[in-house]
Amino acid sequence: MSTPRRSLFITSALPYANGAIHLGHLVEYIQTDVFARFQRLMGHEVVYICADDTHGTPIMLRAQTEGITPEALIDKTWQAHTRDFAGFGVAFDLYYTTHSPENRELAEGIYLALKDKGLIEIKTIEQMYDPVQAMFLPDRFIKGTCPKCGAKDQYGDSCEACGATYAPTDLIDPVSAVSGAKPETRESEHHFFKLSDPRCEAFLQDWALDSGRLQPEAANKLREWLGRDDNGKSRLGDWDISRDAPYFGFEIPGAPGKYFYVWLDAPIGYYAGLKKWCSDHGKDFSDYTKPDSSIEQIHFIGKDILYFHTLFWPAMLHFGGFRSPSRVYAHGFLTVDGAKMSKSRGTFITAQSYLDQGLNPEWLRYYFAGKLNGSMEDLDLNLNDFIARVNSDLVGKFVNIASRCAGFVRKRYDSQLLGDARDQGESQHAQLEAQLSQAAPAIAQAYEARDTARVVREIGLLMDAVNGYVDQHKPWELAKQPGTEQALHRILSTTLRCFARLSIYLKPILPTTVARVESEVFGLHQPFDWSQLDRPPVQSVGEFGHLLTRVDRDAIDALIEANRSSLQTSQ
Repeated sequence: MSTPRRSLFITSALPYANGAIHLGHLVEYIQTDVFARFQRLMGHEVVYICADDTHGTPIMLRAQTEGITPEALIDKTWQAHTRDFAGFGVAFDLYYTTHSPENRELAEGIYLALKDKGLIEIKTIEQMYDPVQAMFLPDRFIKGTCPKCGAKDQYGDSCEACGATYAPTDLIDPVSAVSGAKPETRESEHHFFKLSDPRCEAFLQDWALDSGRLQPEAANKLREWLGRDDNGKSRLGDWDISRDAPYFGFEIPGAPGKYFYVWLDAPIGYYAGLKKWCSDHGKDFSDYTKPDSSIEQIHFIGKDILYFHTLFWPAMLHFGGFRSPSRVYAHGFLTVDGAKMSKSRGTFITAQSYLDQGLNPEWLRYYFAGKLNGSMEDLDLNLNDFIARVNSDLVGKFVNIASRCAGFVRKRYDSQLLGDARDQGESQHAQLEAQLSQAAPAIAQAYEARDTARVVREIGLLMDAVNGYVDQHKPWELAKQPGTEQALHRILSTTLRCFARLSIYLKPILPTTVARVESEVFGLHQPFDWSQLDRPPVQSVGEFGHLLTRVDRDAIDALIEANRSSLQTSQ
């Protein structure tokens, strides 16, 4: 029975246009890309959108430091980010920017809709002001001594030493991180989204809890945020969505000198990218975004931005006249060798340095897939385990299957393969083909649940079964015996047909390698799809080189040293 065709609008969180893509970022983009590729492999319609997050004080200040305009900075960063994502096979349908006319139009429209509904309030607040730079300071641009534990050189909103959170006005001996001057306290009018409004709370209660839109651990966190304090008052606070000039961003309509806070227009960037894609492809944007749309809207994010994506974003959309997200999936943080990524240890690894060292990006795609289980748990890149797993699974078990058998078929059988063993009746060969085909529902369910760790385990068991079959029948010995041509041909054909199935299962994770399997190993003119798992359309084998090579420890050591050296160079 065929699966009903689905339409999905999928996003990854927008990387900030103020730095390089690193392996911690790639956890999310690889996870999302694998999910999107699986959906396409199943025959579903997918639009995968992402963009650079380009606004805010850090962008403005870095551009000043480099002596260029913010527009020049974000263009340079966009070029670097798109290069890195392409290098790791992350296949966006569009990679855009939040500094776009579509984003300005949508941000203004949502703001005005919220204002019309009485959900925008202007309040006078006190802020830290740098008298030298003549600008209000974001919390992260104020440093001082923690008022709770006394640790020095802490940010204006939280202490990295003791974990305390506080207002920047509570810091002891605060200084501006921009000029070093002592900040002043000044008043300013700010625009707030009234998330504390009972309408917002009622909507979020319905949208977030017991709805299946969030992972259980995320829903539990929402229960804390949507709860009541000891006085029965809602814990939801109003959200400051404005910043004062000078600021790189979009000016708020009707409020000269006031700009949308970057976190307001950043998620709207998902819709801006979608709007641009729809315009480019003759699609109706409203089909995707109207409140009753049947197209699934799925966001992949890190757990550190759950607050923005499960409170502010769905409420903005709902009360702004759009549909709310179908699902929001959060993942954990990446550690390397059991510790936080460190520039001094060389484990703060950039995407470009990985590629520059000649390391295969599909090694990392496979390793991350084997660690991600659809939860918000952190995951660790253990470099010794990385080497062992790639060399054992991908080289020793997967591509070795084709390498052991294809040469015999080319030399002895004019490259031709026999058909499915099940067509010749019940046999051990037919049982293996059936085993490979019958695994499809379980592996599809694991892909759908983003439990790619289970996908990799299930495929690993199938690899073992195929390799065990080859080891049992020993085609290299059978080939020396007279009168075994027919039996040998069947064994080789069954093995390679099962290799084709393994390739289909792995295609979302190893798209480049499987593309080579399709074209070089089997000479196919059309790529594999999921429906071919029962009867892969493979009839012959061709000449091919190494599909994957082994990871060398020296290359990993060189990667670590390169990232350690880059820190020393920049100091």
